[in-house]
Amino acid sequence: QVQLVESGGGLVQPGGSLRLSCAASGMIFRINTMGWYRQAPGKQRELVASITTVGNTNYADSVKGRFTISRDNAKNTVYLQMNSLKPEDTAVYYCNVNLKTSWRAFDNDYWGQGTQVTVSS
Repeated sequence: QVQLVESGGGLVQPGGSLRLSCAASGMIFRINTMGWYRQAPGKQRELVASITTVGNTNYADSVKGRFTISRDNAKNTVYLQMNSLKPEDTAVYYCNVNLKTSWRAFDNDYWGQGTQVTVSS
């Protein structure tokens, strides 16, 4: 099976920074796109940022210029550097990894357990 372990959430003041990490392990043949989603109370889960195998990135308009997604393919890890945080960034953040568990398997999406990010003074 596949495990995704997230870390790095917490409480931060407005204007502060946090760095999220998500490490994938287990039965992995090939990792495709990696990304971060978030879900605030009473709202739908939304894409925050994604990154392809060759490093092409995509960001939600609300985080452009403040958040940076990156990945370390040798470590099967994706990161989200969050700067200039705002109260509206408060949410549970989930990593998402699209991967193949064997050469004959289909690509599937896997989700982390979620990590709480709270931006408040």
